[in-house]
Amino acid sequence: MTTLALDTVMPGQGDIDTAHQALPHIKEYLVRHPSQKTVQLLVDDEEGAEPLEVPRAAVELLARILAHMAAGQGVSIVPAHAELTTQQAADLLNVSRPFLITLLEDGKIEYRTVGTHRRVKAASLLAYMRNDDRSRQAAADELSALNQEMGLS
Repeated sequence: MTTLALDTVMPGQGDIDTAHQALPHIKEYLVRHPSQKTVQLLVDDEEGAEPLEVPRAAVELLARILAHMAAGQGVSIVPAHAELTTQQAADLLNVSRPFLITLLEDGKIEYRTVGTHRRVKAASLLAYMRNDDRSRQAAADELSALNQEMGLS
C-alpha cells in the first residue's frame, strides 16, 4: 500500500453552475435504467462525438461528486486501499491529530506502523466514520424521543 496525497478539488462558480445543471440529468438517467451495468456517454470534442462506455458505479460516483460540487463543497477521492498519514486522517475526521492517535491506540481505527510512523487504512477510517455517524444519529433519535415523551417538543 502506498501513502496517498489528498488533493481536494474546490469548485469555482462556473463548476458549481455546471454541476447543478448536469446532476438532475445523471440522476434521472440512473433511475430510468436501474439494471444497466454500463453507461454509454457521448464525448464531444473538436474532432466530433464518440461513444464511451463506463461502469455504472463510476457514473453513480460521478453523481455524488456533482452533488457536492453543486453545493459548493470541495471533493477528494480516496481509494479504499489507500493509506493516510495520521494528519490526513485527522483532517478527514475534522479532529486533532492527538485525538486520532487515541482512536488508533484504542483499536477503533485500523492502522499499521512503518518505521516510527503510523499509516491509517482509508477503508478502516471510512468504516469508523460510518459507524460514528450511525451512533450520532441513534443518539439524536433517542434524545428526540425523550423530548417528545417529556412534552418538551
